Amino acid sequence: MVEPGLGLRVLVTGAAGFIGSHVAEALLRRGDVVTGVDNFDPFYPRAIKQRNLDSVRAAGGGRFTFKEGDVASEADLDALWALAPFDVVVHLAAKAGVRPSIDDPASYVRANLDATVRLLERCRRHGPRRVVFASSSSVYGADSDAPFREAARCDRPVSPYAATKRAGELICHTYAHLYGFDLTCLRFFTVYGPRQRPEMAIHKFATALWNGREIPLYGDGGSSRDYTYVDDIVRGVLAAVDRPQGFAIFNLGGERETRLDELVALLAAALDRPARIARRPDAPGDVPRTSADLAVARAGLGYAPTTRIHDGIEKFARWFVDHGVRD
Repeated sequence: MVEPGLGLRVLVTGAAGFIGSHVAEALLRRGDVVTGVDNFDPFYPRAIKQRNLDSVRAAGGGRFTFKEGDVASEADLDALWALAPFDVVVHLAAKAGVRPSIDDPASYVRANLDATVRLLERCRRHGPRRVVFASSSSVYGADSDAPFREAARCDRPVSPYAATKRAGELICHTYAHLYGFDLTCLRFFTVYGPRQRPEMAIHKFATALWNGREIPLYGDGGSSRDYTYVDDIVRGVLAAVDRPQGFAIFNLGGERETRLDELVALLAAALDRPARIARRPDAPGDVPRTSADLAVARAGLGYAPTTRIHDGIEKFARWFVDHGVRD
């Protein structure tokens, strides 16, 4: 275990994104030195990521360096490693979203798998051999028994996004096995909170509620997710940074399933807006439920989520009113 806050030199990929900006900010606030990279993928407006970076820079105290670049580009990796050495890489850069991946699987393979291989190769040749990789609960597919345990086979992904994340885990295992990397894969369960991307369900529902529009609900509202507040995810990521342990996989969840219709009711109450529902058929690539078993993460990372869904939705709603995408 590494004692935190002693000026680790951390490369954070995807540093301008939702989770990446929170992780970079938390590392800086505890005293680490952070280099961030992001390619400003047009999946959502660049201005949102620029605003995220403003918050990171404010926490930096001169210890934050940012490079615009694509981790799948050798030239951009050259530019990044000109700023090395790094003690650890936190690899959060990825194309996210189950449904968009069905329409454009090739771009997901490039951004999520090719980029990961290129990054690991760079670490193999030039260091560091200490990496935290952001995976997803999507790897469990539709057939895993709940609560999902890390030992599940995870060999039947139901979307290209899930397949790229599982493939990323497997290539991480290969590098740990062949080259002695300390490589931790973290399976995030439906992260929400301030700075959430505008196309994600909670943010999208909030925008519809705010404007009096119908909320499209796929299925009968009985599907459920293990929603995880971003501060809990960040604590899990920092614990993984501080506890290198060979190759390991950990769930990071919120420890409670919430039905989709319950989520909408909570959000409507927090925003004081009535909910108008438009029913839609089940969407391809979606799974009926997610549920994280946290026993392994508790033992290996000391991970314990503290933000319950009611409190988290209230915090998100307050942020949304001031900063969210509301049109």
